[in-house]
Amino acid sequence: MRNRFLLCGAALLIVAACATNPVTGKKTLALVPNSEIFASSFSQYGQFLKENKVITGTADSRRVETVGMKIKAAAEKLLQSRGTADELKGYAWEYKLVDSKEVNAWCMPGGKIVVYSGILPITKDDAGLATVMGHEVAHALANHGQQRMSAGLAQQLGAGVAQVAVGGQSEATQQLVMQAYGVGTNIGGMLPFSRSHETEADEIGLTLMAIAGYNPEISVQFWERMSAKSGGGAPPEILSTHPSDATRIANLKKLIPKAKANAAKFGVTFK
Repeated sequence: MRNRFLLCGAALLIVAACATNPVTGKKTLALVPNSEIFASSFSQYGQFLKENKVITGTADSRRVETVGMKIKAAAEKLLQSRGTADELKGYAWEYKLVDSKEVNAWCMPGGKIVVYSGILPITKDDAGLATVMGHEVAHALANHGQQRMSAGLAQQLGAGVAQVAVGGQSEATQQLVMQAYGVGTNIGGMLPFSRSHETEADEIGLTLMAIAGYNPEISVQFWERMSAKSGGGAPPEILSTHPSDATRIANLKKLIPKAKANAAKFGVTFK
């Protein structure tokens, strides 16, 4: 009976803690409020900037700022058109170029963005940079950080329920069940969940860069360069948090017409 109550309680908690994606309109998991996440995010971002070399006063740092502001403006236009502009309350947009050979960029919840200098030779131009920043801003707009944190908490809650359910079994059986639970929820749940976020961020990012005036077709060229840079050393897609480069490029090609159509609604067209 106790196990049944635990299962019901866990299910009710997850069902009750839902939010609406301001970009797609989909229902998403929200066990932790953004107000709490943003406060932590801003603090961590500030600490990161103190501990790393931020590049300022250069052409590249100005490019990051300029492209970032255009993507921000595109995000505001998009959410305004969908009646969800209020979801941007609490965001504090910031764009920093950090000296690092790492080929990467990221956006923390609430709009705190870092671009590593190591990715600039691959972005090459403003449109390539917009591909990266549009994708990262999309993660923030879609509350992917909130969803990942909520999914992690749900996974922990499920582990607790599973532990109680097999509490009367032998120690060997308990270990086997918990190992199976960990592997199953990771490969069958958390990793596909993460890959779906990457695909969603690609789609939203294409629309953002297009509304900002950057041709979304450039995104394919950027990811082809990224693929060439990695040399095919990524793990199998099923074991990765990201889609394979081939999958991503194929998806982008399919999504480009939709991104252009969305941009056309704002008077932005491409030859």
